[in-house]
Amino acid sequence: MKLFKKIALFEGLSLLLLLFFAMPMKYIFNQPEFVRVIGMAHGLLFIAYIGLAIMCKSEEKWDNKNFVIICLASIVPFGTFYIERKYLSNA
Repeated sequence: MKLFKKIALFEGLSLLLLLFFAMPMKYIFNQPEFVRVIGMAHGLLFIAYIGLAIMCKSEEKWDNKNFVIICLASIVPFGTFYIERKYLSNA
């Protein structure tokens, strides 16, 4: 569970960096290299987040509703921070 919490934090940070730094750098300043680097890191962290969520579902005995909420939070800015506080804070 500790690894999932760390991945959730880094996944959330990478999404924020992608949306609020890399994308403006690409479309405002015409520097797409930030999207390539941060986007790759975010993609790998997203896959790790979902994979670990699947493993934690049975380990932590999450019901389907909580599992879907936890997975969907990874695509919403600040979503993983909410999940960490609401669902993972006692782990």
